[in-house]
Amino acid sequence: MPQPITPPGYRQITSVAKDDQDDLVFLDEHPAATTDTSTTGVWRVMIIDDDEDVHSTTTFALGNLDMQGRPLEFVHAYSATQARQLLATETDIAVILLDVVMEQDDAGLHLVRHIRETLKLADVRIILRTGQPGYAPEIDAIRDFDINDYKTKSELTRIKLYTTVTSAIRSYEQIRKIDDSRRGLNQIVHASTELMALHGVQNFASGVLAQIGDLLGIPASGVLCVKDCPGDGGCHELMVMAACGRHAHLDHGAHAHARHVHHAPLADDSIRAVMEQALAQRGNVYGPDSITLYFAGKASRDFVAYLDVTTPPSDINERLLDVFCGNVAVGLDNVELVSHLHNAAFYDQLSKLPNRTRLLEMLEERLAASTTVEPADQQATLALVDLDHFSETNDALGHQFGDLLLVSVANRLRADLGRHVTVARIGGDIFALLGDANLVTPAALLALFQQPFRIDGQDVQLSATLGLVRLEEHEGSGGDALKDADIALKRAKSQQRAGYCYFSRSMGVEIRERVRMMHALRTAFGQRQLFVMYQPQIDLETRRPVGAEALLRWQTEDGTFVSPDRFIPIAEYSGLIIDLGEWVLRTACRELMAVRAAGHLDFVMSVNVSQVQFRHPHFLEMLRRALEETGAPPQNIELEITESMAMEEPDLLIEMLDQIKQTGVSIAIDDFGTGFSSLSYLQRLQVDRLKIDRAFVTEITGSARGSSIAEMVIQLGRNLGLTVIAEGVEDERQAQILHALGCPLAQGFLFARPMKADALQVWLNGEK
Repeated sequence: MPQPITPPGYRQITSVAKDDQDDLVFLDEHPAATTDTSTTGVWRVMIIDDDEDVHSTTTFALGNLDMQGRPLEFVHAYSATQARQLLATETDIAVILLDVVMEQDDAGLHLVRHIRETLKLADVRIILRTGQPGYAPEIDAIRDFDINDYKTKSELTRIKLYTTVTSAIRSYEQIRKIDDSRRGLNQIVHASTELMALHGVQNFASGVLAQIGDLLGIPASGVLCVKDCPGDGGCHELMVMAACGRHAHLDHGAHAHARHVHHAPLADDSIRAVMEQALAQRGNVYGPDSITLYFAGKASRDFVAYLDVTTPPSDINERLLDVFCGNVAVGLDNVELVSHLHNAAFYDQLSKLPNRTRLLEMLEERLAASTTVEPADQQATLALVDLDHFSETNDALGHQFGDLLLVSVANRLRADLGRHVTVARIGGDIFALLGDANLVTPAALLALFQQPFRIDGQDVQLSATLGLVRLEEHEGSGGDALKDADIALKRAKSQQRAGYCYFSRSMGVEIRERVRMMHALRTAFGQRQLFVMYQPQIDLETRRPVGAEALLRWQTEDGTFVSPDRFIPIAEYSGLIIDLGEWVLRTACRELMAVRAAGHLDFVMSVNVSQVQFRHPHFLEMLRRALEETGAPPQNIELEITESMAMEEPDLLIEMLDQIKQTGVSIAIDDFGTGFSSLSYLQRLQVDRLKIDRAFVTEITGSARGSSIAEMVIQLGRNLGLTVIAEGVEDERQAQILHALGCPLAQGFLFARPMKADALQVWLNGEK
């Protein structure tokens, strides 16, 4: 489509509207000075904006148009300060187009306060405009200062600007016309204020019906509905938001949840017909025994109210209702938006249950109430219900199936536990239950999962693991109670699935100690309190060193050593093991190069790798980089993995080990014999060495079974073509038996304790 030609002296401003005909072409010039002609027969519009272009484009858009049979006259102010000066002397201003952000971010709102409170100008209509949507006024400001409308400058095309100003002038004209009826005007202001103070869609809608009755001086009897016409070719049903008087039955079944929006379809055909008439003509319909009021909503969403009357309203009452409808329409839009935002903030959109945020509110309310009741009445329990292996079901059958399953679980929990127990969904497959201790029990909750769930014609059997907190034993906030329940849940999952665990104070002490150690470990790593020691590995035939195992150690500032059994799990849990592991590998590689420089060319450096490291997506890249940057020969580096790690997801491990083997690095399985290895997988893993666990070495001389397990591992290694090394050798008798059984290598206190790098060099030189 050819682009329009912009004449000299003009600039084109393109609106954000979808329709091309909304594009504007405005003169690029300063606005003309306001004349001193009489204001009689004109609408006076004040433009307050620090951008001169806004003044010129606005006057160009509206300057030649008549509104309500009158032309417009413009008064210009280029700052909030100048506007204050002009408003002190200017009269009969009908509409103020006001920029929110001028000298300061909230200059416009301060000016609104000045207009309403200091100057007492109640009639003038105020339209806020901003080029920065982030400075939108709060609902309280719209309510308190009677702001007529709020728009971003980008959405005010010529047509929309005309519509907005026309609406404001109509509102101003109506207000001025009924100035002589101060009672009605005061009632409207009072009604609007009262309505804005109401919370929730149903309360607001009910308040609208009540206020209409007050304006007309009759008891309210009617119904208020909403209708969506999304522009897809069809409109939705009229849905009841509120009903009262003889029509109260029409909203039966609506609002099933107090804080979640539910509307019921309008069931009265005669009322529907007159409402459709009001919607079609986009105006009020006055009959002999009823009135139907139209409230123009936004985004193809309109509202309409039907009320019984004994006599038709007077002209002044009709005008009052027109003004009232204009005010209420904005309020209905806003309160629905706020309600939907509230529901999104406090309710899970899939299950319609309270979410984590709402649960925390309820917990705080329950804990606060417990301080005012007898101890016997405050025994409540919070339980977390974690569906076992739900992610596998979700992955196997699809997310849509998984969603249906979650909804089915939510419905069963809600239906079977009853209204005295709060059911919430606080995570993907984690539900929370809050209620009296005699209702929220492990037996009752686990029993709910004995029967399968019927989903799309399939029976799905689920189990669940529980973490529970007795609130009468709890000290702290609702958030603390939820954390305690999560601690109990993790403990239950670590023990067994489909089980449960109650939180105890010892768990809290344990978790706090873990957090303390985690912070201390990070500090220690940064302050170089961690170091690497090396334990030599010996050839049992020649008793000469063939390598060493790199061992991470931690010595605190006071000289105390922290056991690796304590800090390694913390490092894995916190993720610090990734950085620690890379540092240990690089340190070991550099020490290997030092050993080789001293003449020990066949020396092999063995480095432990945790499961967390191995699963890291950049582990292989880190390994290659460490080898390249230190110059360590790959064939002299060995990575040790645990047997349990080797057996978890073996197919993925096989692929990873194959890539590692391609670098030239060898693989050993540590603590072999303590797990439950599959020999078929072991054969596919292509490892190079098995390490006999120290427990089986001890058994050689200290158990009735003697050397049975150690002998079995040695024989297995021989059959699979793997080297075998025994660890934890502490006396000569053990070394001799291992050698006799055919074990070629060993390490332990009999030969050498772990030592620092400089000591290792001295020890190796002494062994030459």
